[in-house]
Parts: sequence; C-alpha cells; structure tokens
Amino acid sequence: MPPETVLAFDTSAAHCAAALLLPDGRVLNRLEPMEKGQAERLLPLLEDVLAEGGTLWRDLTRIGVGTGPGNFTGVRLSVAAARGLALGLGIPAIGVTRLEALAHGLPRPLLLAEDARRDEAYVQGFDLPGQETARLMPRAALPAAPHRSGSAFADGLPPALPLAEAIARIAATRAPGARPAPFYLRGADAAPPADPPPVILP
Repeated sequence: MPPETVLAFDTSAAHCAAALLLPDGRVLNRLEPMEKGQAERLLPLLEDVLAEGGTLWRDLTRIGVGTGPGNFTGVRLSVAAARGLALGLGIPAIGVTRLEALAHGLPRPLLLAEDARRDEAYVQGFDLPGQETARLMPRAALPAAPHRSGSAFADGLPPALPLAEAIARIAATRAPGARPAPFYLRGADAAPPADPPPVILP
C-alpha cells in the first residue's frame, strides 16, 4: 500500500484540532482551544495546516474525522465537513471515535474513560474482556484495569499522541467503509419545543 496523505480533524470538545499526515511519515499538528466558533474556524485551520505542509487539497488521499462521543454540535460539525470534503475530493472519509484515538499507542489491557460531566464518563476497554463496548456510566462505578487513561482519571496515563494525529494514523491504515456518522452515547441536551404546533385555519 502506498503512503497516504491524510488530513484529520476533531471538534468533539472545546477545541479545533487538526493534523496532516504526510507520505514521509511527518505529522503537522494544530490544536486551538475554543468554547465556540468551531464552525467558523475549522476550514481556515485546515487550510493553514495544508499550507504549512506544502500540500494542496488535491494531494490528499484520505480524510480522518473524530466522530465522538462528545459535544453534540461539535461532532455533527466535523462529520458533516468530512463527508462534504470527501465527496468533493473523491477520496474516502474515515471515522474514528474519540475513545479509540485517545487509546491509540497506549499499553494494553487499557480502560479509557473520558469525563462526560454530570458525574458520568464515556468508557471503553481495549483488550479488556467484558469492557470493550463503549458506554456511558457513573464515574463512581468505573472498573479496575491494569492500565487506565482519560480525563475521568486523575492519575491516568497521558495520551500517546495528540488527538488529531491519532485519528490521522488510524485513518491511514483503516479500510474505507461506510461514511462517517456521529457516535453518541448520550442524547442532545437541547429539548424539543414544548409549545404546540400552530393551527392552520381552513
């Protein structure tokens, strides 16, 4: 398989993260913390990373995107952008969950637990029998594991790679399949309107 040129990005939390994996193995990383404004900043950030790597959009062979879990709107933003870019460029878009990206390169067996607020965590085990399905669970009930990582642990292992770089490296080796889709473990916080629909008079 020839080397891939992968542009990867993630907006599943309070950030815009991007990485460009080049055929020679070099990776350019960008991370900009932000509570809001990802929709306006994402594409300019991607263009900045491409320019830094001397790469054009047409040079890309794959798009990698973080599919969550995380911020509902942020996840939808990245997934929609990845699908649109892939369609326009005629290349595959590869979805990578935030949990598997954060676990990439860490020792196994591993329990990855990310703070989900409300005293809960997004949890997935890697090479950890009985814990390998991602789920939402109370932080107080997190199981024991030989190795632990993620923001839900005060003493966990740090990530081996920046988030967007891990997404890029996983996407470079994963066989293309279905188009990326948001990976949610909790419903949206926004509730549907309580007001009844308007009555259409005859």
